[in-house]
Amino acid sequence: MPIRPPMLQPGDTIGIVTLGSPLDASTIDARIENVRAMGFNVVLGQYVYAQNGFLAGTDQQRASDLMMMFQDERVNMILPTRGGTGVAGILPYLDFQVIRQSPKIVTGYSDITVLLNALHQYADLVTFHSLLLIDFKPETPAYNFDQFFAATSLYTMTRMIENPPGMPLISRVAGNVTGPLVGGNLTSFVDTLGTPYEIDTRGKILVLEDTHEPTNTVYRYLNDLKLAGKFEDCIGIMMGECTGCLAAYGTSYEDVINEFLVPLGKPLMTNLATGHGLYKAALPIGATVNLDTINNTITIVEPTVSATT
Repeated sequence: MPIRPPMLQPGDTIGIVTLGSPLDASTIDARIENVRAMGFNVVLGQYVYAQNGFLAGTDQQRASDLMMMFQDERVNMILPTRGGTGVAGILPYLDFQVIRQSPKIVTGYSDITVLLNALHQYADLVTFHSLLLIDFKPETPAYNFDQFFAATSLYTMTRMIENPPGMPLISRVAGNVTGPLVGGNLTSFVDTLGTPYEIDTRGKILVLEDTHEPTNTVYRYLNDLKLAGKFEDCIGIMMGECTGCLAAYGTSYEDVINEFLVPLGKPLMTNLATGHGLYKAALPIGATVNLDTINNTITIVEPTVSATT
């Protein structure tokens, strides 16, 4: 059974870390003020403002910040500033046994998804494909915050994942399957193939999304996953948007879905609002989900947080 982190409550403390690419200090500070305005306390990682070229400090420094947050009894949730590049570099320096013994809410998307899935695989922790610190700004759609707090602050036995109005979920291959949810950013998962941290899709529902990749590259990455057995192993597929993904050789993202994914014959849902899109559903990585592409529904069938601390 997966380990559910304690639910987030008003007045809780959120640990801020930078685990991949650096983010400028003015943006970090402005977003932190918005987090505090929501009624939360904040603890900063030692290297949250660090910059080491295209990384926010060394792999060991960024990993030490994350471990510090898991070990800090004040911290209830860990909120990365952004994704970017390099999150996989911290994985060898994490103590998954310590993490297992001190479960916390961890949220994010983009390159952070390699961490979310590693925490599920190695520490049995339910994590959340949801907001980053950069999203805590006034112009973020209310849908995103509603999804985030429904996932992290409410103890419910079931929860429907629904897109915002005017953005329908689209079922492409009919079926009804139930299993743990894994996945996130396509590019990031391809980078971990052949490592100890490559995504495990056996008996699981796989969700994928990406941003600013031409469609021939999207095809290449999907084919990498296919050759690695990830589509054969999974029981269902959910595809998010590919924001800013330009057609290549006259082939669109929708064409790639229809020509590559539909023939796989796995229950397939597309057009899910998540990840790099404007609207972001909150997806619990490691929790059990029912994907019903006959009735066009996605249902989380177990609590994703614990009601006690």
